[in-house]
Amino acid sequence: MDQERIAGLLRCFPERRVLVVGDFFLDLYFDLDRSLSETSIETGLEAYQVVKVRSSPGAAGTVTSNLRALDIGVTALGVIGVDGMGYELLRGLRARGVDVSPLIQAEDRFTPTYTKPMMREQDGRIHELNRLDIKNRTALPVQIEEQVIAALCDQVDRVDGIVVADQVQERDCGVITGRVREELAAIASAHPGKVIVADSRVRIGEYQDIAVKPNAREVVAAIRPGWDDESPDRAVAESCAAALFERNGRPVFLTVGADGVIVFDREGRTHVPAIRVEGPIDIVGAGDSTMAGIAAALCCGASHAEAALLGALVASITIQQIGTTGTATRAQVLDRYRATLETG
Repeated sequence: MDQERIAGLLRCFPERRVLVVGDFFLDLYFDLDRSLSETSIETGLEAYQVVKVRSSPGAAGTVTSNLRALDIGVTALGVIGVDGMGYELLRGLRARGVDVSPLIQAEDRFTPTYTKPMMREQDGRIHELNRLDIKNRTALPVQIEEQVIAALCDQVDRVDGIVVADQVQERDCGVITGRVREELAAIASAHPGKVIVADSRVRIGEYQDIAVKPNAREVVAAIRPGWDDESPDRAVAESCAAALFERNGRPVFLTVGADGVIVFDREGRTHVPAIRVEGPIDIVGAGDSTMAGIAAALCCGASHAEAALLGALVASITIQQIGTTGTATRAQVLDRYRATLETG
């Protein structure tokens, strides 16, 4: 892909709108300072002192933030609680210019939240302590599930593409239940030209007629249930990705970390190398930023390989943003592409 082509795709982004459906989390950060720690009189334990509280949309919200940074219009569809975390999540989405009108608030559901204590040690080193997770651990009520499906059907003709963010591991406890997944398959079948791409931590193999973006562990688990290797052999992962494409009939964007993305589609296998960067990196959210680049490019008519390259470019920028949910602008993506050409 030459510079004129990538510039043309980037110019197209503001003309497109994507529906992000799935599990919207709040990423809640507590910045702690070890030098201010006290000892609890009641327990004798160290009492961490919070010097700053910050938050941002996480999970599906991370994809959303990346799409908005690329100037893609975004509509959010998910389920959150009527609570303080829900308020902060909505505030963060609105601040990014996201249409939250289809987002469902339910009295009896938590707003899923990842609470991340970030400790600054006395030597200046910053690291994350044990995360505190708030998730819904009961099945999504049928009436809310029906609201999600109705909103999904209502939005199909209003958007150029759909990104599915299936984050919750407990079956049917998140937004993407079995029924919602079936409805997505029906939509994909009825709208073969619609861009639909799914990401799922544990159920990537259950999507039908939909392009998917698994990592190596996810794709092997989909094809070889019971596989217990957290870091499967590359050849095994590629074999499973090819099998998933044959079974599903839609492109598979296999992410392989520092080696980039491998696309399996009707053209065969295409390896898109990662964009090399120097200095410290933070890979949290890298998959979500890759997804944003892929979906945005596909909505503008990119080939699968071109979309994978856009995803790799976006991720190369976001991983250099330490301790926060990184994003990349269109200008940054174009600059990174030009720099890549210069360095070979």
